[in-house]
Amino acid sequence: MPLRLGTTAAGLVTGYAADTLFGDPRRGHPVAIFGSAAARLERVLWADSKPRGAAFAGLCTFSAVGLGVALQTATRRRPFARFSLTAVCTWVVLGGRGLAAEGAEMARLLEAGEVPSARQRLSHLCARDATTLDSAELTRAATESIAENTSDAVVAPLFWGAVAGMPGLLGYRAFNTLDAMVGYRSPRYRNFGWAAARADDVANLVPSRIGAVLTAMCAPLARGRARSAWRVWRRDGGQHPSPNAGQVEAAFAGALDIRLGGTNSYGGEVESRARLGEGRDPEPVDLRRAVRLSRLVGLAAVVAATAAAR
Repeated sequence: MPLRLGTTAAGLVTGYAADTLFGDPRRGHPVAIFGSAAARLERVLWADSKPRGAAFAGLCTFSAVGLGVALQTATRRRPFARFSLTAVCTWVVLGGRGLAAEGAEMARLLEAGEVPSARQRLSHLCARDATTLDSAELTRAATESIAENTSDAVVAPLFWGAVAGMPGLLGYRAFNTLDAMVGYRSPRYRNFGWAAARADDVANLVPSRIGAVLTAMCAPLARGRARSAWRVWRRDGGQHPSPNAGQVEAAFAGALDIRLGGTNSYGGEVESRARLGEGRDPEPVDLRRAVRLSRLVGLAAVVAATAAAR
C-alpha cells in the first residue's frame, strides 16, 4: 500500500488511481448489478406511494451499507485485506475517468458539427431530452453535467469513503444510483422516488459544497478564475432547483467565465432554471476546459480525502 498512509486512506488513493488509469470495469460492473437488482425490486414494490418508495430505497441501501459493514468488520484486524477491499470499492464507485471521456467525446462531436451524434451521446451524461437541442444547448447540457457529476461521481464518494470507509463508499453509491433510477419528478416517480431523491440530496449536501470550494481552488490550473468561481458560487449556487447541483455548476460557470442554466426538458416536463454566471454561453472549447477542471477537482478531492481518512 502507499507508504505512511492508513489503510482507508491508502485504499482511497489506490482506488482513485485505478479509476484514473483503467476507468470502470468493462464487465460485471457491481454498480450495474446493483441497479439491475434494484430494478427487479422496483417492479415488485412499485406503487404511487411515498411509504412504498421509502421501503424500496431503504431495502436497497441497507443491502449496500450492510455489505460494507460486513467487509469492514471482517477486515478489522487484517490491514492489507482492508486496504485491498477499500481500493476495489473505491474503484468501482468512482466515475472520474468515464466522465472525462464522455465530456471529451461530446466536445469532439460538437467541434465536428456532428449534432445528431451528439444528441445521442448526451444520454451517457444526463437524462435530458436532446431531440431538439442545437449545438449550443448540447454544449450547455454537457458542461452542466460535467460540473454536477464531478461532485456526484468523484468528490462525494471520496468524502463518504474518508468519513465512513467501505460502508460510506457503497452506501453513497446506492443512494446516488437510486436517485438516477427513480428520483425524477415524473408522474411515475413523483411519490415513489421521493425518498430516494431526498436521501441523495442529504448525502450530497456537504460534498457538493466541498466540490465548489475545490473548483475555485483549482480554477487557475484550468485557465480559469478563482475569484469569479467563488463569487458566482456564493451568489448563484442556491438558484438551482437542486440544493446541491447548483453549487458546483455555479462554481464551474464562474471559474470558466461562462453562463449556465436555462430551459431544460426531462421526460416531457419542462423546467426553467435561473442563469448561473455572468459570462457568455459555453462553446465546445469551454466543455474541454470543464473536463480539465473536473480532473483537477478530482485530484484535489482525493488529496483532501486522504488527509481526512484514517
